[in-house]
Amino acid sequence: MRDTLLALAHFPKDKLDKVDTEAFLIAAKKCRGWVLTMTTAANSGHPGGSMSSMEMYLVTYAVSNLRRERVEETDRDYVVISHGHTAPAAYSALAYLGFFDPLELLGNFRRTGSPFQGHVERSVPGIDWGSGNLGQGLAAGVGYALAQKKRRGEGHVFVLMGDGEQTKGQVSEARRIAAKEGLDNVTALVDFNHIQISGFVEDVMPVQYKRLWEIDGWQVYECDGHDPSDIYSALKEAYEDDGPSVVFCNTVMGKGVSFMEGIPDYHGKALNKEQYLRAMEELGEDPSILEEALRARRGPLPEGRRVSVSAPPIQTGHPFTYSRETKTDNRSAFGKALANIGELNYKEGSSSTPILVFDCDLASSVKVDEFADKCPEWFVETGIQEHATATVSGAASCGGVIALWADFGVFGLTEVYNQQRLNDINKTNLKLFLTHVGLDVGEDGMTHQCIDYCGLLRNLFGWKLTVPIDPNQTDRITRWALSEAGNICVAMGRSKVPILTREGEDTPFYGENYVFRYGAIDLIRDGRHASVFAMGHMVYRAVQARELLEKHGLSLRVYGVSCPLSIDEKAIEEAAELGPIFTFEDHHAGTGLGREIVSKVQSLGLHCRVKPLGVWRYGDSGPFDEVFEAMGLSSKALAECVLKELEK
Repeated sequence: MRDTLLALAHFPKDKLDKVDTEAFLIAAKKCRGWVLTMTTAANSGHPGGSMSSMEMYLVTYAVSNLRRERVEETDRDYVVISHGHTAPAAYSALAYLGFFDPLELLGNFRRTGSPFQGHVERSVPGIDWGSGNLGQGLAAGVGYALAQKKRRGEGHVFVLMGDGEQTKGQVSEARRIAAKEGLDNVTALVDFNHIQISGFVEDVMPVQYKRLWEIDGWQVYECDGHDPSDIYSALKEAYEDDGPSVVFCNTVMGKGVSFMEGIPDYHGKALNKEQYLRAMEELGEDPSILEEALRARRGPLPEGRRVSVSAPPIQTGHPFTYSRETKTDNRSAFGKALANIGELNYKEGSSSTPILVFDCDLASSVKVDEFADKCPEWFVETGIQEHATATVSGAASCGGVIALWADFGVFGLTEVYNQQRLNDINKTNLKLFLTHVGLDVGEDGMTHQCIDYCGLLRNLFGWKLTVPIDPNQTDRITRWALSEAGNICVAMGRSKVPILTREGEDTPFYGENYVFRYGAIDLIRDGRHASVFAMGHMVYRAVQARELLEKHGLSLRVYGVSCPLSIDEKAIEEAAELGPIFTFEDHHAGTGLGREIVSKVQSLGLHCRVKPLGVWRYGDSGPFDEVFEAMGLSSKALAECVLKELEK
């Protein structure tokens, strides 16, 4: 039976014959039994929606060319699951199609340490996107489809969704992006069982489901979600369509078990032993498999798929070096480096790895406009739709392209924190360039002053954060980030920043011979009485404070920190031997560099005073120098603080 289903990749038949249909129905019955077995063994899970989605999963995986041996390939079809709580159905379909041993699944669903988590995760072979937060899967599917298009690949992306999540704004954003980009290689399927946790979807939040998709430019199809032949025919028509398409699959919650059908309680409620026996009898499945599952649950844990992250090869070019006389800002240095890298690779044509740059209506402000001019096919304008863009760009980075999203700090991170969290969980390869961070935004006021990005990214286990010190370092960090694997955030202010030079020289500190190394702390100026660790563009203010202190016969050591979440302990130990330590940052001192230095001093058992200087309230609206002064973060304020501390 399995081979019958596996022979259906890319719709070799106009319609299913009786043998094909019967094979699907037998598979669906078997898989429904597995759904009930694993959720009962785990005493938790979502059986109702899993049973309504079962035929959708089986037909979708069968008609895609995703097979166990192709999981690690890039140019293939992708299956993205948005209603991740139906993991029992997805896992069962994959087990039936040979991706892993069914008993391995049944005995380890929702078991601590198992790859078979309660919501779908990429640790399971065949799962292309980990989800649980409803409404994000379509954007992930659009990201994969966009990557395939830009790579000139032939892969098709299928996105399975629930009906309750159709009300979410991110779904609408993703639809519009797909339509604008002409993605005829993405097909969504909606499990339209009319039930969500709180009751019937029409009562919880009524919307015009199909009309919304039509308005956003999608072709809409409909089928019987429990008739494999009908699903196959609808999917085939959608697959061959010349634009993005959606198939509404009319289904029944808890399909196959009479006392579960149409009952909202079974959205997230596992059966007890008595109910399980009744249900398996109705399905005609052997209930003794539950005992096998329970025995397996006490056995060794299975190993899941290890998702690897690598950096696609690109040319990063040669860094630009700005002289002391240059007046520019870090974001402009980023934009110039990005355009240079883009042009080098774009001219190579189809042989080069696409570098997709995403923008949310801020191209000239975040300095990606030059890239857009030089590499038009790689520039993706998504409008003011940050939530979908965060997910689209993240998923695209898993599809064989380099994905970069540039936005203001409050939009690209603060507003979409959960999307960036899921990017972290999914081990994406996103390059997030944030501009207009900190009080440096000045006149825009407190709503636009992103002062918490260090704290937010510290909460995520896989992200790297860099805060460039001047335009020269910005250029080099940009080239490093684009050639490095993993999620990387580069945070920059808005204002012009002086070119940092070596003491007593005109030579740029971050000049021709400088190579950026993540986690390194740079000794900008040596000193004898105290040390300051300054983050990003605050370094030049710290140098100015040092000059003020020299008039009092005091010598301040200045360290430049561009990687606040990865601190070189040796530098802290050296500073502690010298005397008091100050931290200086355009950020919430309780969650930024100050917090990091204090924590390191404590963990290393060092004995010295630490004085964090940073943002302690929401900022004012005014010229940035005045805003810094009002917050006690001017060069003069730092010098006075050091002087006062040394007088104790």
